[in-house]
Amino acid sequence: MLLRFQMTNHASLRDEQELSLVASDHHPERAECALASGDFSAVPVAAIYGTNASGKSNVIDAISWMRQAVLSSFRRWDPTGGVPRRPFALRRDAASSPTSFSVDFALNGVRHEFGFSVDDEKVTEEWLYYYPERKANRLYERKADCSVVFGRSLTGRKKIISELLRPNSLYLSVAAAQGHPQLSEVYRWFQSGLRLATDGNFRARLDHTVQLLLGDREHGDAAPVMRLLRFADLGVSGLEVEEPDEAVMDEYQRLTRAMREALGERVRVEAPGLHSVRVEHRTLEGVFPLDLGEESSGTRTWIGLMGPVLATLAQGAVLCVDELDARLHPYLVDALVGLFQSPDMNRMGAQLIFTTHEASLLGRNVRTELYRDQVWFTEKDADTLATRLFPMTEFHVRDSLENLEKRYLAGRYGAVPYLDDELLCEISEAVGGA
Repeated sequence: MLLRFQMTNHASLRDEQELSLVASDHHPERAECALASGDFSAVPVAAIYGTNASGKSNVIDAISWMRQAVLSSFRRWDPTGGVPRRPFALRRDAASSPTSFSVDFALNGVRHEFGFSVDDEKVTEEWLYYYPERKANRLYERKADCSVVFGRSLTGRKKIISELLRPNSLYLSVAAAQGHPQLSEVYRWFQSGLRLATDGNFRARLDHTVQLLLGDREHGDAAPVMRLLRFADLGVSGLEVEEPDEAVMDEYQRLTRAMREALGERVRVEAPGLHSVRVEHRTLEGVFPLDLGEESSGTRTWIGLMGPVLATLAQGAVLCVDELDARLHPYLVDALVGLFQSPDMNRMGAQLIFTTHEASLLGRNVRTELYRDQVWFTEKDADTLATRLFPMTEFHVRDSLENLEKRYLAGRYGAVPYLDDELLCEISEAVGGA
């Protein structure tokens, strides 16, 4: 369960921005999930709206970058290569300004807070607290000189881990690599409890879908993957899966090793899919398999989402999707959001965070109702061009009584483009005179 995410000076996010998933109102018809202490309940869905280039995707990117820093800073970052961050570029002091991330999440029902700051060269600070009895209990705090102060609650080989700590690696990453029991649990939350779905990881998501399908083969058409595939009404009757070509995988691994030896550990080589997938279509004349590349972008998108969606719901994890509405019909987007919003479907406290332009999700002609504490907006500051992230709760909104879609499209909440009709007239005149 994710409760809050804060980021500063990442990509378009110059100043501190916070995305909160704590429920401000109670709605029994949605799958709210409460902490064991009862202090907070988390909303199951958060939608982020905004114009093109307003910074929506960078909110998801910031979450992704923090996750990758936890998973990769010790194992994969070049020990002498500094920190591969992307600070807000539209400021004169970009290189000297640190980038900071902080996240509040629930682990085994207990609130934890983890965060860190980095510059181009090193980790300048890092901290981890937990709240077993509503009061912050320090596990550790790390300073820019790599010195670490430990709380009484943290056991295990703390000092040995400190000796392996590099200026550009996170203490949490080192601890997990050394198998520290307590901190490995936190690491695993970032590894499997926080998932991303972006254009850049489609192959991995497709392989996830295939793995679930192969694991449920004994259930045949009753398998969750098959049911979700047919639910989308894509004209698809099944998926044909071939095992990966060992020769191709061996060659990929050889090339990856060679490129990293030559160019450093930062090099990323896109892996070929672990499985070859063909999409089956059934007609009166039989079953006809087509290569995935011959399918529509909407069909490919849905197939690539099924694995992460089903796994997230089953494990009570968090799924972050950039541009959920891209290539999918509004009805499908509505239904997918409804899987997370429904207490009957979402029994493990899973959460969906997504960016979108699909205003119909705010309207009255949808199956899934989003409430005001589930809707966020991004908007560019006119002077700095930095992104501002703000919730609908900043406005006076009455849930279920107002047409949120109509008010949003009318510009009542901001985060809509300003279209200058005079420029269109000038273009028309220019084109007409050409």
